[in-house]
Amino acid sequence: MSMLELRSVSKRYGQGANEVDAISDIDLAVERGSLVAIMGPSGSGKSTLLTIAGSLEEPTTGEVVIDGARVSGMSRNDKARLRRRSVGYVFQDFNLLAGLTAVENVSLPLELDGVSMKKARAQGMVALEGLGLADRAESFPDQLSGGERQRVAIARAVVGERSLLLADEPSGALDSVNGEAVMRMILSACHGGVAAVVVTHDAKLASWADRVVFLRDGRAVDETLPPPSPEELLNPDAPNPA
Repeated sequence: MSMLELRSVSKRYGQGANEVDAISDIDLAVERGSLVAIMGPSGSGKSTLLTIAGSLEEPTTGEVVIDGARVSGMSRNDKARLRRRSVGYVFQDFNLLAGLTAVENVSLPLELDGVSMKKARAQGMVALEGLGLADRAESFPDQLSGGERQRVAIARAVVGERSLLLADEPSGALDSVNGEAVMRMILSACHGGVAAVVVTHDAKLASWADRVVFLRDGRAVDETLPPPSPEELLNPDAPNPA
């Protein structure tokens, strides 16, 4: 069974002459333990796809299924519980809470789900250590660089026993060394059975994935399996030698 399924999902904004299709008739299945990269030009619907996949937004038509459960049939509280327990989300703007330290931000989802503070903080420290941030655990977000805040957001997304990881440009604020550290943590989560979907403009990052799906004008126009070279990723219209 797939961890995540999008079944003929479309999202439409506006009405009448102002109506815009952000994504149209998207089908996507992501198995446990696999990493799928989503690529495409700005405005192609990548971020919309991710917010719908994470139950942060409802599709106009179609169906989202996470771990066998239809999201559209869930109450608001059930969706919140699903995200807290099963879905790790990395936002472009980090979404860290300014009044909490790095380790408090990372451990918060666990504490909200009933894990003791001591155990949650211990797991938070493990996640921060994996991204080279153990020495910044007691720092507040405004004391961290953009790259450090991004890594804290990654740690928060992978802490605990999440089964689905959704990341929107996770290496966007990082240099190549820290970007690779982030990818190693995402891949480590996948090796442990997590399903991951990463939106990226970075062909090198996408080449780490098991599959690469290309969006254009809200539609899935191509998919590569296995992933091609970075040069081929930058030219998705070129013939696929595989």
